[in-house]
Parts: sequence; structure tokens; C-alpha cells
Amino acid sequence: MNFVISSSELFAHLQSIKQVISSKNSLPILDNFLFNVDGKNLKVTASDLESTLITGLELSNVEGEGVIAIEAKRLLDILKEFAEQPLTFNINTETFNVDVLSQNGKFSLIGQDGNDFPKLPTFKKAKGSEITLKADLVLNGINKTLFATADDELRPVMNGVFIEISAEEMRFVASDAHKLVRYKRFDVKTDVASSFILPKKPASLLKNLLIKGTNDIVLEFDDKNAFFTIGTNKLICRLVDGNYPAYNSVIPVDNPNKLTVDRVELINSLKRVSVFSNQATNLVRLQITGNQLTISAQDIDFAISAVERISCNFEGDTMEIGFKSVFLMEILLNISANEVRFELSDPTRAGIILPSEVDNKDEEVLMLLMPMMLNESI
Repeated sequence: MNFVISSSELFAHLQSIKQVISSKNSLPILDNFLFNVDGKNLKVTASDLESTLITGLELSNVEGEGVIAIEAKRLLDILKEFAEQPLTFNINTETFNVDVLSQNGKFSLIGQDGNDFPKLPTFKKAKGSEITLKADLVLNGINKTLFATADDELRPVMNGVFIEISAEEMRFVASDAHKLVRYKRFDVKTDVASSFILPKKPASLLKNLLIKGTNDIVLEFDDKNAFFTIGTNKLICRLVDGNYPAYNSVIPVDNPNKLTVDRVELINSLKRVSVFSNQATNLVRLQITGNQLTISAQDIDFAISAVERISCNFEGDTMEIGFKSVFLMEILLNISANEVRFELSDPTRAGIILPSEVDNKDEEVLMLLMPMMLNESI
């Protein structure tokens, strides 16, 4: 089996799928790329068993067909040092010898039998759903929610993005029990209501693939796996098994106190004031009265404190509420509006944080943060 391919094109495609390869694979063959030549098409696969990335290239000069596994790290180390040039791959599918011929040299590798590579799951159409989505819709959904996923070994359902699809909308939800994000899109139409939990790693892989292109996505999923097809690339991942918590029940609906404040000004103030917070709690206190927001923090152990005041618009009763500064800044950094609106009921109930203005009428972003007990005074 022989084929000729552009060094830079091959390197770019391998770079796009190498991130799925784990540093501690359970099977040695998973340290390899699987090359599959079929006619004039080359498919390269990388996997860690839980997630699989496949990229496709078209060959103009090819003889024979077959499969072979080639060590990923060594191949990438070779390719990144080449200037743009055609490379010839001469592969013996019986001995698994791989010779890479460049303009000035020859590089010999020993591959492995491609048939030993784990078999990929297939889409069970009878138990699944298929939908075509806009790339920016999925990218925005993952960008808005991924940071809020948990790292909880005891509750694996919290370690991913919960995706719900109905006839009216599509929802992306993530929560770590301290913060929650719900991102809705209303420009999705489907006849079948369905849902699944996308694990954190494949969500990150999908995000990186979407940044590189703007094609529509074909999403297929059944009771075990999800399949994302983006142009010549495909992501296959095993879904999290279990039921996602009833997240709507923790979103307070009666919030009479409404605070509107400049997002960047609040972030910068939090960055300065939180330096003086207790390192264990990261507690910052927000005191809201009239049109003034007072942000304060202290660490009694080191006898340090900080207070800053910024202007705001506030409707409601004077109140104080405490938040973990790290979580609050995370939420603010993942909202793109110039101003944000806090909807609060009392210091013991979750605060809702929303963009003050929405650029896209087809989307809705809601972020929620649990408060911290206020038992210190400044």
C-alpha cells in the first residue's frame, strides 16, 4: 500500500485529532493513529476508548488499500519538522514496515496491525435520533456551559453537559452544585424530544473542532453513544449513563431585588478586592443600597481587608449577600454583555445572573450562583 500526501495537510489533520489520545492508555495500540486507505480516501482515527476522533483526507496518488496503526507521537514529531512538500508512504501490510520518503531522505517506522485497533461503536438508528445543527449554536452552548461542569467521582452525571432537545428549543445545562448555567436556543426544530449527557472531555474536543470550521453539524445519538459529523471530521463518544438532576427546581422564580451593573467594572473590582479575602473561602461581600454596590473582603487571620464602591442601578430593598469570588468571576467572564443583571431574593437563596441585553433573540442565558454565609463584618 503506497500513497503520496502533502506534509502540511497531513500534519494539520493529525493535529486536529491527536488531543483525544490519552497519556495513560489501557491498550498500547491506542498510542497509535489508525490509517485506513479505501480507494482514494484516507481516514485517520485516534481514540481513548471513551472518545474517538476521525479525520478524512482525499488522496490523488494511491496504490492498494488496507489498515495500519502508526505511532502517533513519533509521526507527529517527524511531520512538524518538514517544510511543505509531498511525502510518499510505502507500507507493507504484512510486515507492518512503514517508509516515509521525503525530498531528501527516508524515515522507517514499524507499525502495528490495524485490525487490532478497537472496533468503533455504530449508531443504533432504531434507538436514536438524528438532527442537523448550526455549528455556532453548538459552539456557543458548549462555551457557555463547559466551565460549570463538576469533577465529582460520586456523581458522574454532573461531570458533563446535559443537552435537551424539544420541538420548541434546545438546552445546554451544566452545574457543579455551586453554580449552574442554562443556555437555551429557540432556532432548533425537531419532532422528537430527547436528551443526553455529553462528558466533559468530548465536549472540549468538540469545541476545538468547531473553532476550526463553520460547517453545519450532523448529530446522531442513541442510548449509549453520540456521533458528531463536522465536514471531514467525526467525533464519537460514550455518553454518561444516568439521569440528570431536576435543575429547574433550584432556580428561584420570585426575585424582587434587581441589580444592574457594568460587567467589566465589577470583574476588575472583584480581582482587586478578592486578593484580601480568606484563602480558604474566597468570600466577598456585596452590599447593595440605592445606586451603590459596595464590594468587600477580609482575612481576619492576617488582619487585612479591602473595600471598593462602584455605581449601579438597583431596584429593591437594601441587602447584603456573600459569594465565592472565584465562582462569581468565572460566571461574569462567561457572559459577553456590557452590563449584567443580578436577580436576588434574600442572602440565603441562589442569585440569578443574566446579561442585561441580548444580541441574539434566539438565545437565552441564565447563570445561577449559590451564596455563602456571612458571619464576618468589615
